[in-house]
Amino acid sequence: MFRKKPGKAIEITKLSSLIADNVHIVGDVVFSGGLRVDGHIEGNVINKDGSPGLLVVSEKGSIKGRVVSHDAVVNGAIAGELTVHHFLELQSKARLSGVISYRQLQMECGATLEGELRRLDDAAHDAKVVELPAQQHAGGR
Repeated sequence: MFRKKPGKAIEITKLSSLIADNVHIVGDVVFSGGLRVDGHIEGNVINKDGSPGLLVVSEKGSIKGRVVSHDAVVNGAIAGELTVHHFLELQSKARLSGVISYRQLQMECGATLEGELRRLDDAAHDAKVVELPAQQHAGGR
């Protein structure tokens, strides 16, 4: 029923930048390579064009704004538009609201989504929309 596709996991393994839990940024952040967010960002977080990047938002971290990355692992909060061009992993304490566009999605039980899911098509980069109820929990019972 469900098949794993080989070679489709997160490509970047090194986090070269950290926004610590005692940091609050108001403004846009553009990154390449790996970025870990333990603090808070009010602004857009964008993976520099042409370079695969990994965004990690820890349980303590939060972003309010537009987020674009090649790969992303989220265990914190993101409020706003999220676009992940390759692989999005939502861990158990992830809290997302807004339009979430992804190519591949892995979601653990406990992750909370509010908004709209759009799967990016591999060939045409078109989005297929999945409507969610007001609040959806992974593994929701």
